Amino acid sequence: MVLFHDSRCLEYGSSARPEQPDRLRLATPLLRSRHPEWVWEQPEAATSAQAALAHDNTHLYRLEQPGDFDADTPGFEDIARHAYRAAGCAIAAAEAAIAGRGPAISLMRPPGHHATSDQAMGFCYLNHIAIAALHAQMQPGINRVAVWDFDAHHGNGTEAILAGREGILFSSVHQSPGYPGTGLTSFGNCANWPVPPHTPRTEHLAVQRKSFDRVIAFNPDLVLVSAGFDAFYGDPITEMTLEKQDFTTLGTWLPELGRPTAAVLEGGYSTKLPDLIDTFLTAWADGSPRA
Repeated sequence: MVLFHDSRCLEYGSSARPEQPDRLRLATPLLRSRHPEWVWEQPEAATSAQAALAHDNTHLYRLEQPGDFDADTPGFEDIARHAYRAAGCAIAAAEAAIAGRGPAISLMRPPGHHATSDQAMGFCYLNHIAIAALHAQMQPGINRVAVWDFDAHHGNGTEAILAGREGILFSSVHQSPGYPGTGLTSFGNCANWPVPPHTPRTEHLAVQRKSFDRVIAFNPDLVLVSAGFDAFYGDPITEMTLEKQDFTTLGTWLPELGRPTAAVLEGGYSTKLPDLIDTFLTAWADGSPRA
């Protein structure tokens, strides 16, 4: 397992908000202590040209200016630098997977899957997984990229950016009704699987399996995973029912793909987040062939 992380992502935020530094301040030492054999790397930040693969210039300019974007998305000092570093880690994870370095994940904040080409929203400033997907398509032999999003919230930004793109699939399972209120139907290259609040966990997991099978059927050259852990029953901002062992199950599925796969941390706001990340990554790593 290769983990891409920059500790500077802990330098901003507020304990008054769900998306706060403790999400990773607690997770990274736990992972390091339990898995001393895993490799940690700090890549370069994404460039503005890489960010422009998914975002328009007006948005990239606005990102550098002071002021809040919306009630959930504050204009923290240096937030643009933090967002570019997170995007750089997502790109590096995709490149590591393509290079055959085994499972790879970007463990960064802020998350990204709500950011559209022209708007920061929902704790997200740049859409890291969309940037990584479009960057990956520029690499030799990577023509088909699937994005599988199991975060409890619909990745509306990822969908909006990738919709209609040749060689791209977006497959998402998410709570509905729930923020941001999108993802109610499937269309074109976007497969949506809305799940009502409080759906029994076995039924929710069965829908996750259908969405994953859709990814397999796409026959991608690369799979990128928006790994959000807020479908956990103890998450404070959702109404879902998955338990710790269900994230183990999601992790065991990824080796079935038999092709380069990388993940990007999205949501997850329970105090159990470090354990949830660990159980997912451990199951994924244990089932993957060694390089």
